[in-house]
Amino acid sequence: MIPAAVAPVPVQAPLPIDLLREFDVPGPRYTSYPTADRFVEAFGADDYARALSRRRAASAEAPPLSLYVHIPFCESLCYYCACNKVVTRHRERGRQYLAYLAREVELQVAQLGRSAIAGQLHLGGGSPTFLDDSELGELMALLHRSFAFVPGGERSIEIDPRTVDAQRLANLAALGFNRLSFGVQDFDPEVQQAVHRIQPASQVFSLMDAARTLGFESINVDLIYGLPRQNDASFERTLAQINELRPDRIALYAYAHLPERFKPQRRIAAEELPDAATRVRMLASAIKRLTEAGYVYIGMDHFALPDDPLAVARRQGRLQRDFQGYGTRPEGDLIALGVSGIGRVGATYSQNAKSLDEYYDLLDQGRLPVVRGLALSRDDLLRRDVIMALMCRGRVDFNVMGDAFAVDFQRYFATEFAALGPMVAHGLVRLSDHDLVVTEQGWFLVRAVAMVFDRYCRATRTRFSRVV
Repeated sequence: MIPAAVAPVPVQAPLPIDLLREFDVPGPRYTSYPTADRFVEAFGADDYARALSRRRAASAEAPPLSLYVHIPFCESLCYYCACNKVVTRHRERGRQYLAYLAREVELQVAQLGRSAIAGQLHLGGGSPTFLDDSELGELMALLHRSFAFVPGGERSIEIDPRTVDAQRLANLAALGFNRLSFGVQDFDPEVQQAVHRIQPASQVFSLMDAARTLGFESINVDLIYGLPRQNDASFERTLAQINELRPDRIALYAYAHLPERFKPQRRIAAEELPDAATRVRMLASAIKRLTEAGYVYIGMDHFALPDDPLAVARRQGRLQRDFQGYGTRPEGDLIALGVSGIGRVGATYSQNAKSLDEYYDLLDQGRLPVVRGLALSRDDLLRRDVIMALMCRGRVDFNVMGDAFAVDFQRYFATEFAALGPMVAHGLVRLSDHDLVVTEQGWFLVRAVAMVFDRYCRATRTRFSRVV
């Protein structure tokens, strides 16, 4: 990512409703560019293996790897969920999955080389805590046999509060995890009932106390706005409880209601969803309440306490964005393990098979389970840097970008600059001879600003969530 100065982070009033109607369009979240809907089956396991081999040859100069392991299993179905998951109470399926993960790791290591340096590990899902402590121990042992972990690096795991207690948290700490992410979504009982995820606030508060006592370095809480039965008053109560809980980080996501794509969402009554005006008031309230409580608004969907590494990276212009959202790691390669995992190696993206049957079948054949991906063009790389500069720092320096890619930036993006006209007129961005800056109100719609530079969005028919 090209370094650039950081635009100020806002604490705004809600957008006028007419402005919301004009710019609140479906759009990508830009955890990558190009986005995953642009991946093609023409990019397969052989292409990925070559990318790993190139990485191995350049490993002396490459930053440490990040590792992501996808654990797809959940004990119960949350109606809002759009993740790749398998809902089951058959615990033996976790052990079978671990056996196949071991096969995939061996195939990856065969190309990448054993003991490649890894600086970061994240277990996501699904619910990683579907695996019991002995199974998680086996997984960690497998990874430590295969990769060389940087001492003190991030080791994070997503937690379903309904599946853990204080003793389990102690066991996770003993396994080396130093960061936790609790899935809360909303504390209101009516909202929890509507999305089929009942978990009393007292349970989360108790787990937070235990995690702090155990010395976890950072604790994140996930929230969602736009869920059924949410309203201004109920969401204010949840925000007050979150401020009392005071996690180190908060991820606040907009619910994307796409029942035609995600079958579980068909169980949500569309008439119970808050309207667009209520959604933007919820977002504005969250920004106001959380920043008043001392949190730094990182951008789009993340908040952090001022001394958290995420907030420090935001101040220093080192913020990054990848498939896990905002982060602090230096730009580098991400090795994704498990069903549906999406990785990045060099100028390529790759994705594993999305179904367990296909994932298992490919590994039974002794093949890497990559089924699609993308080799990025020079134009992709330039636009990725522009979009990530907007998403992470709210500013694009034309001279820096132009020099890095040996292009006349303003001429190259003349069409895009013309398309920014309405956003400039409405005060969402400021455009000068040397830079583009997202304004305070523009942060509500930063995804829409980034979309202007996305050449694939002009032709795509993919359904995305709305930008607010």
